[in-house]
Amino acid sequence: MPITESDLPGVGKKYEIELNNGEMTVVIHNTGKREVFRRSDPSEDSEKVFEFPDQMARKIGSIIEGAYFQPIKSETAETTLPGGILLEWYELQPGSALIGEALRSADIGNRTGFTVVAIQRGEETIKSPPPDTTLAEGDTLIGVGTQENCEAFKKLLTDE
Repeated sequence: MPITESDLPGVGKKYEIELNNGEMTVVIHNTGKREVFRRSDPSEDSEKVFEFPDQMARKIGSIIEGAYFQPIKSETAETTLPGGILLEWYELQPGSALIGEALRSADIGNRTGFTVVAIQRGEETIKSPPPDTTLAEGDTLIGVGTQENCEAFKKLLTDE
């Protein structure tokens, strides 16, 4: 899906995106307004699909980016928060040394720098889990940290 960027002097920027069934053009005005156009065939004129003011476009962009909801396709999912902090999900696989340990004794934060902020256990979400929370096979640990912290935690999950 090639994307072509070009300047529109006095107007802003234009992005042309080739799609399987045509082309989409996004114009970002210097004022912040965004316009989206669609063209099904190269011989046709573009048709304006919608227009958004700056704030609305930014909110829609963050929704599309995944800041509001991050689908999980695999054992881990990654969302980057401001400042380069990652929000990640890790499932405790069978045989993990963390299974049966309380968060306090697992000492994940001191060992890896990764901070567990929630645990998804079946249909239940344990928000801000207390230190005496015992980890179970199949738990999904949701936490934050730098790339290095996340790598260290991932290593902790697979090495022990």
